[in-house]
Amino acid sequence: MCKFRTAKFRIGQVVRHRLFPFRGIVFDIDPEFANSEQWYQSIPAERRPHKDQPFYHLYAENAETEYVAYVSEQNLLPDSSGEPLRHPQVTELFEKDPKGGYRRRNAVLN
Repeated sequence: MCKFRTAKFRIGQVVRHRLFPFRGIVFDIDPEFANSEQWYQSIPAERRPHKDQPFYHLYAENAETEYVAYVSEQNLLPDSSGEPLRHPQVTELFEKDPKGGYRRRNAVLN
């Protein structure tokens, strides 16, 4: 029987990487590793995360560029900077909510 952990972060949450200088917004979550073995093996062994944790798809950005990142939960922290995201795909999928966070466009409010 497969045991999944509950994701720590949610879709629309802004996060930052624990080790590297980038941040982004979560747009999808895999309950455990779901990328290629080649991608996984390209990570140095001493930094390679366990596969049995949530992995997050991010619209990510650093000081130089914007891109899509795939990051393990152990390597993410909440971003509380309040700085807006400049990634061009953010506005296609998300809109700012009244509290300054992000929600999916056309999402039903509770």
